[in-house]
Amino acid sequence: MFTPIPVAIGLRYLRAKRRNGFISFISLASILGIGLGVAALITTLAVMSGFQREIRDRMLQMVAHATVSAYGDPLYHWETAVRRATADARVAGAAPYVEAQTLLSGARKQPAIVRGVLPADERRVSVLGDKMVQGRLEDLTPGSFNIVIGKELAIWLGVGIGDDVVMMTSEARATPVGALPQLKRFRVSGIFEAGYNEFDRGMAFVHMRDLQRVQRLGDAVTGVRLKMHDMDRAWEVARDLALSLGGPFKVSDWTLENANMFRALKMEKAIMAILLSLIIAMGAFNLVSSQVMLVTDKQADIAIMRTLGLSPRGVMQVFMVQGTLIGVIGTVLGVVFGILLTLNLENILRAIEGVFGVQLLPADVYYITGLPTDLQASDVTWIAAVALAMAFLATIYPAWRAARTPPAEALRYE
Repeated sequence: MFTPIPVAIGLRYLRAKRRNGFISFISLASILGIGLGVAALITTLAVMSGFQREIRDRMLQMVAHATVSAYGDPLYHWETAVRRATADARVAGAAPYVEAQTLLSGARKQPAIVRGVLPADERRVSVLGDKMVQGRLEDLTPGSFNIVIGKELAIWLGVGIGDDVVMMTSEARATPVGALPQLKRFRVSGIFEAGYNEFDRGMAFVHMRDLQRVQRLGDAVTGVRLKMHDMDRAWEVARDLALSLGGPFKVSDWTLENANMFRALKMEKAIMAILLSLIIAMGAFNLVSSQVMLVTDKQADIAIMRTLGLSPRGVMQVFMVQGTLIGVIGTVLGVVFGILLTLNLENILRAIEGVFGVQLLPADVYYITGLPTDLQASDVTWIAAVALAMAFLATIYPAWRAARTPPAEALRYE
């Protein structure tokens, strides 16, 4: 008795049996369409977020959260930079490095980034030592001219432990016959597998002193790499370090160095969300159809309600309440089913593989054999909001049409 009249009538229409069973079928199809669209969108975005997180985590295991380097020239007095960085409570580790764009030659040639590191300090900023599949990172000693390369790079070059590779840098040396590229032979002492193709195929590591000799840098380095306790503050911490050192420095963090990849992943996720939203839109269109048919079926009821004093606005509210409730039911079912599907997706994948005897994510093709998911509350919230908004908009035209029904015309043939 305390329920407003339009809401009470709308709820009554939702529960009552209809003379036209086809209208009930269309309403059920609307609920299922909205629910399936919401569930599909939640699961798909969770999987895409999971892959994005997996790529980011594997990448950040091998790269520093931030780097500080000098503009153009090498960085001298890098010991001071490392000492000040480690004194900052926000910094988990700091290490100097020397980096060079090179061409490595074995059975074949492959461009690669060669990074000179200090093995003991490198463990403070990356997990390279834990990614070794052959050899040890500590085998990189000054003057040994050993090199550690990625697994994919080793396969492409056709080399293994104990084999030699020739490194050619862009630095030219003057000779009586003219300028010749700088060449140096290194011996493969280790192979790592990061699980990220850009590193496994395009990176190699040597001792920092050896690369300094090849590059003729003396005691200078390219820069200092930093690992933070909170990687989201990487830029802020690196900037503070550069300001404390004085002079022109180049500051970069993990978001800037991999901006194109993260931008592409974000765009891919947004486009997928737009495309899958069309499933929800189809359910909303079914809702429009069912509401239009319901308005036509309830012409006499509308006329009686108008005759009893219900305003056109009240009539409009009756059908908007009913259509909105259909959208709410579909959205709630979709959210519940989508969350359950996402949380059990790994088990479902294993069940499908067991039933059909196939491996959907073979280890020899993909770096991961599972299906990572990252269910984010923000994604679920905006998906539910979009579904409810579509359902609400879908009820406006049928409700407006019901409000414009003339009572005399509707009752003429009753």
